Amino acid sequence: MVSIGLSAAGVARIRFAVSCLWEVAAGVRVLREPGRHAVHLPWVRRVRPRLAEAGLLGPDGLLWQLIPAAPGYFPDFLTPPPAGLNPDLAAELAVLRATPAATVRAQLDLGPGDRPPAVAALYADPEAGLRRLAGEIEAYWRLAVAADWPRIRVLLDAEVFARARRLAEDGVAALLNDLHEWVRWEDDTLRIAQRHCAAPDVPAGGALVLVPSVFVWPSVLSVAAGDAPQLSYPARGVGTLWESPAGTPGALAAVLGPGRARLLAELAAPTAGGELARRTGMSPAGVSQHLTTLRAAGLVTTHRQGRTLLSVRTEVAEALLAAAG
Repeated sequence: MVSIGLSAAGVARIRFAVSCLWEVAAGVRVLREPGRHAVHLPWVRRVRPRLAEAGLLGPDGLLWQLIPAAPGYFPDFLTPPPAGLNPDLAAELAVLRATPAATVRAQLDLGPGDRPPAVAALYADPEAGLRRLAGEIEAYWRLAVAADWPRIRVLLDAEVFARARRLAEDGVAALLNDLHEWVRWEDDTLRIAQRHCAAPDVPAGGALVLVPSVFVWPSVLSVAAGDAPQLSYPARGVGTLWESPAGTPGALAAVLGPGRARLLAELAAPTAGGELARRTGMSPAGVSQHLTTLRAAGLVTTHRQGRTLLSVRTEVAEALLAAAG
């Protein structure tokens, strides 16, 4: 059990962030034990051969050796606190490479047993080892994540939007107690039920960072050390990430037209126009025109998330889809 103190002042400093490095670390865990992450099996089957060919999954891979199967400990320096909602792999890797040598060695000392050669080399020369690690992460990202990142990013943006709305409507307690079955906030303390976690309890946490993740599903991961404790939890909608596009109710298509009905079927969560075009095969201009019509009819609302416009169907649209189903 990890306990992170969250007084009223601490609650006021809670923030969300999206992180490339969290997706890398959690993704390696998925690859180590695909059976524990059945939702991601289509992804595993697709990327494992190319990662193996690149030597990233074998005994010589530093990234692979640093991240054991659950519930084994992996060093906190692999996931430094992300800056915000616009993840940048290069910026996160710059923070990783700047990790002090003493921090690297202290966290590697928490690992059990003898160090594999790649990890021993990192311990002996942290500066060179971190450069190697950053290079492996860049290769992993290019081979396993980059092609899917736009759709992953849309899902993570939708998750942050939904949680922010929950916070506004129902308050902090409802937000925190709805993140995951292992997470509970009570008596000014956030308790995370990780029975095998080696991290010490944190009686007075700093600015807690909530990091939604695709690959952390179905569990949670936490970093309790440092000034910014982190909790990475599964974003909602992960189960649909690798699915084929949904069908369109015929009755609704007859009323709205097949294009607009298809878009409504896809808009269960806030989604960007580019992602809608990819899913449906429509042109971006066609998607934009349909969304304008649907907004005018009160069936879709649109908001800005950073540089991206996200659209989601309204309660009126939900009722129409339910009736047509």
